[in-house]
Amino acid sequence: MNNSRNIGFIGTGIMGTPMAKRLAEAGHRVRAWNRTPGKTGTLTPLGIEIMSTPNEAADGADIVIVMLSSGPVCDEILLGPDRLLDAMKPGSTIVVMSSIPVETAQCQAEAAKAQRVHYLDAPVSGGEQGAIDGTLAIMVGGDKAGFEMSEPVFECLGRSVHVGPAGSGELAKLANQMIVANTITTVAEALLLAERGGADPSRVREALLGGFADSTILRIHGQRMIRQDFTPGGPAKWQLKDTRTALSLADELDLELPVGSLVNQLFEDLVAHGDGELDHSALIRELRRRNGMPS
Repeated sequence: MNNSRNIGFIGTGIMGTPMAKRLAEAGHRVRAWNRTPGKTGTLTPLGIEIMSTPNEAADGADIVIVMLSSGPVCDEILLGPDRLLDAMKPGSTIVVMSSIPVETAQCQAEAAKAQRVHYLDAPVSGGEQGAIDGTLAIMVGGDKAGFEMSEPVFECLGRSVHVGPAGSGELAKLANQMIVANTITTVAEALLLAERGGADPSRVREALLGGFADSTILRIHGQRMIRQDFTPGGPAKWQLKDTRTALSLADELDLELPVGSLVNQLFEDLVAHGDGELDHSALIRELRRRNGMPS
């Protein structure tokens, strides 16, 4: 293919694995690294090379995609003792698709610029299924040239929008995560109200589809709540990480977010009660506990 790229892929977990697969299937040459080697076994049949270090995956790559769990972990790989940025060739692009703080992305961008490497912060929304289907919403901050060079890669993964300078992608993701967390809470409350009132929550959910209350959260996570299927697509502990980050930024901006603060506390309690590894739709379990209902 004309737009084929040499891609280094750092982090092949729940999201990274299907994303790396889609890139390989589209004809890109992909070399991957994961901290837990056992999670890379499904990649080799697609011709993806598994490397023993992040720097080996980045060496000679046109684009390096980072899909790790948090800002500190990304900093460790990019800027730690074995700096991944040092392994990248001038003119290449690093794309951090993890959800990290805005200021972390801005600092990483400055470090990349010093290495003559383009930097994009490009967090995603759509969960594991979106990664599998290639329908992710990709919110991109960083320099325009890096974005334009990366567009053919983003097309394999979903729909990308360049929203501004470095850090803007993470800011857009925080807005997304606030909407997701708040909506999960509202859907959970509505289903509990229906249940306690004597209606069938599954029928109530069906009745709401197509109306103003309809949403992806109601359709997908509402069904998860009804079935009590909390196999993680997006673990609650990572949802909490994002709501904490959003509220921290709001404090810095002297912005009061009362609904976001309440929802964050509910996720704090959910994780404290041992449900952090469950899908974030498991928030309904915390509301059940508060109301003396079986969870």
